[in-house]
Amino acid sequence: METKNQTDIAEFLLLGLSEDPEEQPLLFGLFLTIYLVTALGNLLIMLAIGSDSHLHTPMYFFLSHLSFTDLCFSTTTVPKMLVNIERRSKSISYIGCLTQVCFVLLFAGLENFLLAAMACDRYVAICHTLRYVVIMNPRLCGLLILLSLVISSADALLHTLMVLRLSFCTELEIPHFFCELDQVIKLACSDTLINNILVYLVTSILGGVPLLGIIFSYTQIVSSILRMPSAGGKYKAFSTCGSHLSVVSLFYGTAFGVYISSALTHSSKETAIASLMYTVVPPMLNPFIYSLRNRDMKQALRKLI
Repeated sequence: METKNQTDIAEFLLLGLSEDPEEQPLLFGLFLTIYLVTALGNLLIMLAIGSDSHLHTPMYFFLSHLSFTDLCFSTTTVPKMLVNIERRSKSISYIGCLTQVCFVLLFAGLENFLLAAMACDRYVAICHTLRYVVIMNPRLCGLLILLSLVISSADALLHTLMVLRLSFCTELEIPHFFCELDQVIKLACSDTLINNILVYLVTSILGGVPLLGIIFSYTQIVSSILRMPSAGGKYKAFSTCGSHLSVVSLFYGTAFGVYISSALTHSSKETAIASLMYTVVPPMLNPFIYSLRNRDMKQALRKLI
């Protein structure tokens, strides 16, 4: 096939979830609602934490950053899809596509590290209660956020710069509603071996290490809770971890779902739906999980509203 250097490429085509014209108004209404709920929910969480001095603790400090990350994650993909549906267009510029790839990787990585930091916070709170204030001091919390941002930014820039070296064929259709790194690499006509090795290597390290940290934290937490003498103490300890554990299960469950579906199915539509579950659903549900299962959060939201 005829190839084009990256400097000659004007745009990619995002095929989206459906090409049926009759389904476009339904998809537009559905995703507009999802985005507005996501934006409102996460903004309320951030405002509630910022306005209530009782929530100025490490756990809610990480939660406010998680809400900000979720809002940015959703903003990276959904608005462009809504614009394309409204204009009945499928195009996204080459620079726009690479920018989207970069920010999707950035915010996905940041959420991954934030969930690990929150698991660490719960581990210290339950297993080292008397030293909690000393260990989880503002300086350490700030350093964890900064480290998460630096590593996620480096990962996103690395993959984006590696895509810049690729040459692409004239067939530039992406069977997704956003520019996913894996799908962009598949369109390249030049050798993608180094790109694929980097994707698997970096994903294994940056995805595996935080996940192992979360598993270790909850192993120690469960062990500590089971040694508590009172049933009330056990219930209180479990309740403080319930929301975070639900969010972790949702995030990693949908991520593994995307990986399994892409490995087992050759249907681009099914893979796109799986990616939708990973990029759109968790940011929308996370505010509900934390507000419905957390009494302090409910009170702060009532005061704010």
